[in-house]
Amino acid sequence: MLGTVVVLSAQSTFAQTVDEQKFFDGWYAGINMGLNAPAHGYKVLKNINPEPGIRIGRWITPVVGVAFEGTARLNDKPANLSKTFVTSSNLGLLGTLNFSNWFCRYPGEARKFEIIGVGGLAWEHTYGTRTSPTGEYERNALTSKLGLDFAWNFGKQREWQVYLEPNWTFALNRHGNEKLESMHIRCDINDAVMGLQVGINYRFKNSNGTHNFTIVEPCDYSDLNNQINALRNENANKDNQLAAANAAIADLKNQLDDCNKNIQVNTTTVVNTSLLQPTVIFRQGKSVIDPSQYAPIELIAKYMRNHPDSKILIKGYASPEGPADLNQRLSEARAEVVKQALIKRYKISPDRLTTQGMGITDELFEEFEFNRVSTFTDTTK
Repeated sequence: MLGTVVVLSAQSTFAQTVDEQKFFDGWYAGINMGLNAPAHGYKVLKNINPEPGIRIGRWITPVVGVAFEGTARLNDKPANLSKTFVTSSNLGLLGTLNFSNWFCRYPGEARKFEIIGVGGLAWEHTYGTRTSPTGEYERNALTSKLGLDFAWNFGKQREWQVYLEPNWTFALNRHGNEKLESMHIRCDINDAVMGLQVGINYRFKNSNGTHNFTIVEPCDYSDLNNQINALRNENANKDNQLAAANAAIADLKNQLDDCNKNIQVNTTTVVNTSLLQPTVIFRQGKSVIDPSQYAPIELIAKYMRNHPDSKILIKGYASPEGPADLNQRLSEARAEVVKQALIKRYKISPDRLTTQGMGITDELFEEFEFNRVSTFTDTTK
C-alpha cells in the first residue's frame, strides 16, 4: 500500500495525460477461485484449502488503482481447528499497480496481456474454533497479502479480464495458539500461506463511452502562437488599409468641397446645401461602425442641434463585390446602424431621421472600397 502511494505521487513526473476521471469511471468487479496451503510444512495434496472470493476495484489512473477483496476459506488443513464448512473469511483493501502501463506506457486501451502487482491489508475471522491443548484458538487476525496478476484481456474493447495470481498471505498478529495479550506484529513464514487464484473481472463503461482511459493529446502551443501572430499581423494590415482609406476619403472630401462651393448656372451661383459632407465608411461586408467613424456622426448630430428644424435622410451604400440582394440588405443595415447611433448615443429624435438602402454603387467614388459608406442629406433644403 505504501508503495502504491509512492508511485501515485511520483507518477506525475513521467505519466501520460488521460481524460478527466469522474467518480464512477474506472470501476470493475469480478469473482475468483483459489487454492492455498501453509508456506511452512507444505505436503503435496495433503493440506490444500479451496478459497473462493470476490473483488471490486477502481483504476484511478492507467497505472494505479485500489480494490476491495473478500475471500472465504472452505477448509483449514492441516490445523483443522474450525467446526464450520466456511472456516474463515478475509476482507481487505488492496493497492494495484499495473507494471505494463508503468514501464511501457499506456497505449490508449487495455493490452492483451498485462502484469499487475497487488498488495494490502485484510482482517481475517475464523468461525467456530475448537479448543487446542494450549488454549482457545484466536478467532481474528490482521493479515497482509502480496501477489502478482498475470492478466489476459479480451472483448470488443477488452472489457473482460482473466488473471492468474500467485500470492502470499501473512497473519501478522496470530502466532500459533498464543494468547492475545502476548501477541505482537510480525511476518513469520510459520504463519503464512501461499496461494494461487484464478479470476475474471469486468470493466464497467466510463463516462467517455469506452471501457478504457482516453489519452489526451497535448496542445501544440507553438502552432497556436503562430496562428495568433498571423491574425495580429492581418489585423494590423487591415488597420493600415482603413487608415489609408480614411486619408483618401478626406482628400476626396476636400476635392468634393471645392467642386460644391460654386456651381455656375447662367451666371447665377448655386450652392448645394442639402447633401451634407460627412460620410461613414465601413469595412468590407460589415455593418458595424468602427470607433474612428463616430467623428462624422458626431458632426451630423451637432448640425442637427444647430438646426432644430432639419430632418436627415441617411443613405447606405455597398461596393459592387458580391450578390446584389446581399449588398442591398447590407446597405440597409449600414443606414440603420448610423441612425441608431444618432438616436442612442447623441439623443437625436427618431422622427427626424429616415434611412434608405441604396444597394450597390460604384459612382460615389472611383475606388470600390470607398463606396462602402453612409451619407447624409438634409431633406428640409
